[in-house]
Amino acid sequence: MISRALSLKSSITEFISSKQLVILFLLCIFTFLSIFIAIGTGSYDLSVINFLLGKTSGLQNIVLLEIRVPRVILSAIVGASLGIAGAALQGLFRNPLADPGLIGVSAGAALGATTIIVIGANFFPNLYLGSFLLPVAAISGACFVIFMLYVLTKGFGYQGVTYMLLVGIAVNAIAGVGIGILTYISSDAELRSLTFWTMGSFGGVTWPLLVPAIIIIFISLIFLIPNARKLDLLQLGEPEAYRLGIDVQRVKLSIIFTSASAVGASVALSGMIGFVGLVVPHLVRLIGGVNHKYLLPGSALMGACLMIIADLFSRILLQPAEIPVGLITSAIGSPFFLWLIFRMKRL
Repeated sequence: MISRALSLKSSITEFISSKQLVILFLLCIFTFLSIFIAIGTGSYDLSVINFLLGKTSGLQNIVLLEIRVPRVILSAIVGASLGIAGAALQGLFRNPLADPGLIGVSAGAALGATTIIVIGANFFPNLYLGSFLLPVAAISGACFVIFMLYVLTKGFGYQGVTYMLLVGIAVNAIAGVGIGILTYISSDAELRSLTFWTMGSFGGVTWPLLVPAIIIIFISLIFLIPNARKLDLLQLGEPEAYRLGIDVQRVKLSIIFTSASAVGASVALSGMIGFVGLVVPHLVRLIGGVNHKYLLPGSALMGACLMIIADLFSRILLQPAEIPVGLITSAIGSPFFLWLIFRMKRL
């Protein structure tokens, strides 16, 4: 048994292969290309090259720097955070159907933001925090769910991940009830804002809101990527990983908290966007393999690229109107989810 575990250890912790390096390089190129295209494309077409050459007008500079660039950057970091969080949670739970929303953090953030949208004016009539009130409420809801996950699963030992999944299902159900009640009592204006936010959107983002989210998500990614080897060893099972020198409980807490922080910050600014954390890791595995040293950065790059493209479609399909980006990602993810279920059934 020990020799078999050591053999598996050597095989799953190998360095990134040349094929995987090529794939990561191509994903980098596609991501930067999608950023370039998305910045210049929309209901108000702009030329990035003319901007770099100083040939754009003052209005074009405002549209580019204050509206288009922050939006594209936000879509990229949200896609990257959802993609890498999905890959990390699927590795941690050893479950191909795991998703960042599975542990309830997205639902908690959504409930916090929904509460502010519907009844916030009654408690904050002057909106003391201004444009920061909504993201602060969403991050607070995500942090509350993280705290509840830690408290409720603290004493379960090796079974903590299983119970964390169950707690996540319960949190999602409770948050759904809360959001439903708030939706029912909301006014017409609140209902429109609530509906659009729960479907996901990158509109209205500003640099003062974007910079803190970039910092939170960037720090989360820095803490997630070094766990690649540990996630590989966890595929052997928690007892085997423990025998091979992995502090299983510490790895669990690290991945859960960093993933939750990244997802909470993303939901705070973009709303509910589904299926990215589920679809992206599977696509990356299909084209390159299951090694987490490749899978985590690959999922971040593909998530960013996919989200930029989805946001671009949401802006140009019904100009000058805008389709919620969550509808675009759901249209992509739902058929893939069904295919995945039938594929697992055949296996």
